[in-house]
Amino acid sequence: MTTKKKSYALPIIMMIALFGMISFVTNLAAPMGQVLKEQFGVSNFQGLLGNAANFIAYAVMGIPGGMMLQRIGYKKTALIAIAIGFVGVLIQFLSGHTPQGAAFSVYLLGAFVAGFSMCLLNTVVNPMLNTLGGGGNKGNQLIQVGGSFNSLMATLTPALVGILIGEAAKANIKDVFPVLYIAMGVFALVFVVLLAVNIPEPHVAQSKEPLGKLMSGALKYRHFILGAIAIFVYVGVEVGTPGIMIYWLSDNPEVGKTIAGFVAGTYWFLMLIGRLIGASVGNKVSSRAMLTSTSLVGLVLILLAIFSSTSTMISLPVLQRSAIGALSFGMAQVPVNAMYIVLVGLCTSIMWGSIFNLAVEGLGKYTAAASGLFMVLVCGGGILPAFQGFIADKAGFIPSYWVIALGLVYMLFYALAGSKNVHKEIQTQ
Repeated sequence: MTTKKKSYALPIIMMIALFGMISFVTNLAAPMGQVLKEQFGVSNFQGLLGNAANFIAYAVMGIPGGMMLQRIGYKKTALIAIAIGFVGVLIQFLSGHTPQGAAFSVYLLGAFVAGFSMCLLNTVVNPMLNTLGGGGNKGNQLIQVGGSFNSLMATLTPALVGILIGEAAKANIKDVFPVLYIAMGVFALVFVVLLAVNIPEPHVAQSKEPLGKLMSGALKYRHFILGAIAIFVYVGVEVGTPGIMIYWLSDNPEVGKTIAGFVAGTYWFLMLIGRLIGASVGNKVSSRAMLTSTSLVGLVLILLAIFSSTSTMISLPVLQRSAIGALSFGMAQVPVNAMYIVLVGLCTSIMWGSIFNLAVEGLGKYTAAASGLFMVLVCGGGILPAFQGFIADKAGFIPSYWVIALGLVYMLFYALAGSKNVHKEIQTQ
């Protein structure tokens, strides 16, 4: 008698949806910042505080999230994360019904709460999807599908917000309510489905050593410490590159808010293309070679953006709204600097995997603890863009891209020298 293999098609679909929600909610922060600038008349730095609040939550929840996964399992951790995500988006929605004097603070609270959810979801969705696929090649394939959907949602989010706020002189949080309705609806649907279905909970081998000792062991490795810094810098570069561009293009009367959202969406679309290319050549090209080449090319593109004239306009193919309301590719007139900035998306697309692989090389039993520390350093996605926004307030949008240039210089250094394991004598078994 043969045992029929249980199908997990429905929870797999829900996990892939959560991959998209991580990107959807995270990438909502930058265009929402533009709305906040219009509604409350805040600075670039203050407009990016929502993004900062979202990412700083990673610093708080990175390690506790890993501990939750070990103690209560995938399903319960995922359900808690989804519930927190719903509450975070709900608070952002309520900011649109709050008196003007308190609305900005309520929105920031919502962004911070949503950040807790995104951190927990990032902790659980990869291993959970791998488990639902049965591990091995099938599990890895499902993770790649989830990652691609993540990039797709990153592409659509700023474009969708751009459509909703249009070219109105005074955008308002209420303009983006449809986006918040979608987010809450998806969270609610996935919660109900996961609550109703049974999913496998793999046996996680418990280390006899305390977590603190394992983390201390990982920190003995110079290439890991420098790699953790590289992750902090990378996420800041990934988020800040298109985030500041939205502000700059939105303030440009020849471009406007809607096109600015479309141009930023094209950056994320190129990240999707880059990830697909990276996945296809990953077994042939080393992580060091990939990080070296992308950091160098990205640095050249940013320098071209900094030193090119902002008065030079070109036609750039971008994802935009067609005459019948559908999304399609079309030509948009933008400063040539924007083209160079958008192309950086091809470079940032594969940096995370390359940095992670180089940083944990040779760590052995310390790898899991190192992964938790990596999640904490994702907070760079909130801190560096906020700092770039501060520079933009003081020196201008284009000069603020020196922050991005310096970040790419550091990643190039890490690829060429900092990633070398100089402590191979440490026992990792």
